[in-house]
Parts: sequence; structure tokens; C-alpha cells
Amino acid sequence: MNSAVIVFPGSNCDRDMAVALETVSGNTPHMVWHGETDLPDNLDIIAIPGGFSYGDYLRSGAMAARSNIVDSILDAAAKGVKVLGVCNGFQILTEIGLLPGALMRNSQINFICKDAPLSVENNQNSFASGYEAGEQLVIPVAHHDGNYFADDATLDSLENGGQVVFRYRESINGSARNIAGIMNEDGNVLGMMPHPERAIDHKHGGVDGRRLFEALLS
Repeated sequence: MNSAVIVFPGSNCDRDMAVALETVSGNTPHMVWHGETDLPDNLDIIAIPGGFSYGDYLRSGAMAARSNIVDSILDAAAKGVKVLGVCNGFQILTEIGLLPGALMRNSQINFICKDAPLSVENNQNSFASGYEAGEQLVIPVAHHDGNYFADDATLDSLENGGQVVFRYRESINGSARNIAGIMNEDGNVLGMMPHPERAIDHKHGGVDGRRLFEALLS
């Protein structure tokens, strides 16, 4: 698997993401600085990691969305390259228009860092095919702006189109319909607030995120 991890000023999960990709695939990912204009050739997956790009100034992901590398990400996604955005990466995906909706301040106006119970809503895609439909997972979250919002028409479209991939099993941050992760209509772009890269080793507390990376490899 040929992969790339995009690194922004303030990224703090880029190494975690790289370790997860390398652990599962055996191949070292390309670490691509946001100021670059081109991505490596023949990528299978682009990962946009969590963290606080540009310190979350203005709006989470808003400044990162103006980075030089974004045009190449958009081009790659249009060609079918898989794109995974986690936490701040999910926020960036909404800011650059690859996913609908927005991530707002948590409903309790606090930073949430804990294990989150999830359910797999749709496993008929490249990201969740390693799980059973309806399977219950535990994957950690760590965010201040993870409250997913979209208007009712958009939410209905996501639900009807099978684009809701992961859902919280309890209210975590106020997200509409407890949405934890969604994909685009083509099924090659996934954004999720929980951190699967932090759940690939029993020594770190669990392995429920590992099968997501294994599914991408397969």
C-alpha cells in the first residue's frame, strides 16, 4: 500500500497515523508537508491526521483548507484515491468540500477525551469492510469541535445513501443523529472524529481501529 500522511503546522497525530499505516501494511508512508504542491505518484490512500492545524484559529480546519497541497488532494480524490480524514482531518475534509456539513463546538463546550462506543452503520465500503454491519466498537475520541452538523435534507441524503459509516452509541458531543463518521457518495473519502490509529495495539487499550486499516490494505 502506497500511502501519504499530510502534515500541517499543529498536527499532533501525524506520527500515530503513520505508525498505524506502516504497522498494517509494512510500508512506510510518505510524510507530505502542507506547503508542497504535489503528492507522490501512485498513491492508494491519503491520510489527513488529527491535531490542531494552525492552532484551530478562525475555525477548525479553515486555514488548513487554504494550503498548497489541497488542490492535489482534490484531484486525487476525484480520480478515486482513498482519502481518510480523522478528527481535524474530518474538519478539513468538510472545509475543502469533499464531505458535506460542518464540525462545530461540542455541545457541552468542553474538550472530550475518552473511549467512545460506536456502531458500524455501513460496512459495504473500502473503510469498514473488515467489520460486521451493526458491530459495536470502542475507539477513542479527543476533540473540542466534533459536533457534526448538517441541515435535515443533507442528513436525510446521507442516511438514505448509506453514507453514514460510524455512529456513536450514546451522545458524545451533540452530533446530529449521533453521527461519528461519513463518506462521500463515491465511497472513497471517509471523515470520522474517533481515532482508529489509536486503537491498533492491545498495549494501547484496544484494537478496534486496526481492521479499518486492514480493510484499506485489502
